[in-house]
Amino acid sequence: MNREYHKWFSPALQREMELLIFGSGGTRVLVFPTSLGRFYQWEDFGMLEPLRPHLEDGAIQLFCVDSVDAESWYAKWRPPDERVRRHAEYDRYLLEEVAPFTAKRNPTPALITTGASFGAFHAANFAFRHPELVTRVLGMSGLYDMRGFAAGASDETLYFYNPSDYLANEQDQERLDALRRIDIILAIGRDDPSCANNEAFSSVLWSKDIWHALRIWDGWAHDWPYWKQMVSLYIDGHD
Repeated sequence: MNREYHKWFSPALQREMELLIFGSGGTRVLVFPTSLGRFYQWEDFGMLEPLRPHLEDGAIQLFCVDSVDAESWYAKWRPPDERVRRHAEYDRYLLEEVAPFTAKRNPTPALITTGASFGAFHAANFAFRHPELVTRVLGMSGLYDMRGFAAGASDETLYFYNPSDYLANEQDQERLDALRRIDIILAIGRDDPSCANNEAFSSVLWSKDIWHALRIWDGWAHDWPYWKQMVSLYIDGHD
């Protein structure tokens, strides 16, 4: 299996950022790590194994990015507005640097975003902020309301990076049409503390006629063995 390591200085973040590529072609898949995780996390936790057939036959190509969670949502030493602004810089890094890099390496127009736990938020938020770029989003055991991570942040700062807020109020027809073209899969355990948020977020999506699949698994289902099963089932559809 093709494996590549890349690093460059990010103008958006003003620091070096690293990523790994797995596979040699097919649908591009932008992979986000869990809370405070690193770009090599999916490799370390065996998430490549259930995807190996897809990677080896050229069906998908993974681009595993790093996070700056320790400088944004989890940076409790920073004022809430600064935490969100750091995430905004990360979003700009993804949009202006990573997305063009993936397209240059692989001109396939299809792009999936995916992640587990906090990575599911990143995957969904990027897809819903930039729906013209993304064809499918797979969120596993995610949370889509960030108010608890930035309590005290001003509404105007947090709003556009909090999917539960900005999608609920979306009125722009062009954006709504783009959102409705995304293949959306949200998977979570029934006993996961974030399950209620997933159900509420699903209701927001339906209220905007945004079709999607909400898959609620038995039990907690918030760990790597479950995510391996989820990504195997849902990476290429709604099984």
